[in-house]
Amino acid sequence: MNQPLFLKLRKRLAVKPNATITLGDICQLYWDGDREKALARLPVYQVKPADGNLIIIDIMQVIKQIRRVHPELALEVQGAAHIVVEVLNPRKKANLLMVTLVWVLLFVGAGLAIMNFHTDVSMLQVHQRIHYLITGQASDQPLWLQIPYSIGIGLGMILFFNHIFQKRINEEPSPLEVELFLYQQNLDQYYIQHENKENERIKP
Repeated sequence: MNQPLFLKLRKRLAVKPNATITLGDICQLYWDGDREKALARLPVYQVKPADGNLIIIDIMQVIKQIRRVHPELALEVQGAAHIVVEVLNPRKKANLLMVTLVWVLLFVGAGLAIMNFHTDVSMLQVHQRIHYLITGQASDQPLWLQIPYSIGIGLGMILFFNHIFQKRINEEPSPLEVELFLYQQNLDQYYIQHENKENERIKP
């Protein structure tokens, strides 16, 4: 028992309903061989229906379970003090009518936003002016400018989101993925602050 147990809580874990969460599920462990494997199977938490879809496990709960089995074991704790456990409840089948309505709404809304932007900046007049400056002739519809410009908008959106349908163009995350990552981090911090009952104490 001379060698200390090094443990580090993971950031996030997804489990099925009624699952038993073990130490190896929520922690990275470093100890000595077979004892490390046995300790990784130590139950830490049993998921209950009353828990909902999010559970916050505190490092103190983990230490308490380890101390119950190895009371004299020296511990070296690294990393975060909490882990967010998401319970993956079965998803309902998507409503095709609702998906279609949302898709149409987003498509029309995006189109109107682009058209309103072009109206605000007088894009048609800009194209007409560029056409006149290059050719010396006036044109109400300079298609040789408008068509490549329209195609460029679509290509620009593909490059911005870094996806063609389900295929990623390169390994670099898109700005949308970065924003979603930051949003998820903020959500996790909120859950840790407000869902962890150990953070709330009322002194009588």
